[in-house]
Amino acid sequence: MSAALKYTLGRIGLFVAVLAGLWLIDMNVFLKLMLALVFSAALSFFLLRGWRDEMAAEIAEAAERRRAEKERLRSALAGDDHPETPTPNPTPPTEGDPDPQR
Repeated sequence: MSAALKYTLGRIGLFVAVLAGLWLIDMNVFLKLMLALVFSAALSFFLLRGWRDEMAAEIAEAAERRRAEKERLRSALAGDDHPETPTPNPTPPTEGDPDPQR
């Protein structure tokens, strides 16, 4: 399961749990929703830190892969996709050699 999905489901689960706890208190529904949102955000900051860090690492890795692929495609479009192979140097003529093409 991807880290983003785990983190998202964790946030939703915390929100529902806090809202269920607040449902027992007699107050306005809008106020219950707002308090559940604030409390679940604060709790997720501490309780879901591992999943959040895992998700951030996944996102950073995907961004790096996209950047490398983009760079590879740019170099391929520029014609630099094949590394230059050096041509072998002919043997330099020696002094006194009558035929330098040998």
